[in-house]
Amino acid sequence: MSGPGAGFEFKPKDVAWNKRDSLLFALSIGADIDELHFVFENSPNFQAFPTYANILPIKGTSQDVIDFGKSVISERIPGVPILKPNRIIDAHRAMTWYKPLPATSEGKAFELQTKVIGVYDKGKAGTVLEQETVLREKGSKEPYVKLVGSTFFIGQGNWGGPKGPSPASFPPPKDKRPDGVETHQTTSQSPLIYRLNGDYNPLHVTPSQGKSMGFGGAIMHGLFTYNIAAHAVLKNVGKSDPANLRHFSARFQAPVRPGDKLVTEIWRTGEFEDGFEEIRFVTRIEGGKVVLSNGRALVRTGV
Repeated sequence: MSGPGAGFEFKPKDVAWNKRDSLLFALSIGADIDELHFVFENSPNFQAFPTYANILPIKGTSQDVIDFGKSVISERIPGVPILKPNRIIDAHRAMTWYKPLPATSEGKAFELQTKVIGVYDKGKAGTVLEQETVLREKGSKEPYVKLVGSTFFIGQGNWGGPKGPSPASFPPPKDKRPDGVETHQTTSQSPLIYRLNGDYNPLHVTPSQGKSMGFGGAIMHGLFTYNIAAHAVLKNVGKSDPANLRHFSARFQAPVRPGDKLVTEIWRTGEFEDGFEEIRFVTRIEGGKVVLSNGRALVRTGV
């Protein structure tokens, strides 16, 4: 869909990560001693958890605390009002892998190339910014992973832009029990640890911003929940092997609060695409509402 800002490309952004970054990320999303290849640097198959790539657009090359607002939008998008990063939440995220993500960028130079897919005016509710980002080697431009994400800027709408397309729907199979269930108990420390990966949005620490946005206080990072679900799916049906994950996507449905227990229900469809089985999943708060909907993954299941 064309419209204001569509097709605009940001300047390429250098990114870098080390082994410690990979270890911290894996631990922050629930990897444990039974997955040494994610949590022990001397494992013969040590590698980064594949969804680590979704922290890089914010982290860049920094190894220190960064200014979250400046990391979200670095350039003005032509034809679009200035979007303020102090009132944003994730709306949707899809990732597609072309090559396994190494445990460290050392020895190679990596960059992100991001372009705007569309900027959608949702009226009083706000504005949705949809972008495509490719993590690639700087010299060869060889791609490793593509991220397509939508960010919702609360209360920043009514500027006359297009409403945008209706999102695709990937519901779980009807009248079928899940083929697998994985749980994760969050704590008050969960957002404090996860933010050390590079996502320093104060919404996830101090209660004041969450209250002003109608959440009643601090909430978990949306991408924390997304990564928890990715870990659940890969471990449950993909043998915890990053090479078995081709695609992973979900829609952010509701906030998660520190202390909530997350339950990810997983369905195998029996449908295959280039040897990868289509998986549907839903993540909910135990005994409560759905927080990730329209979950879809392509996983090599070994069937």
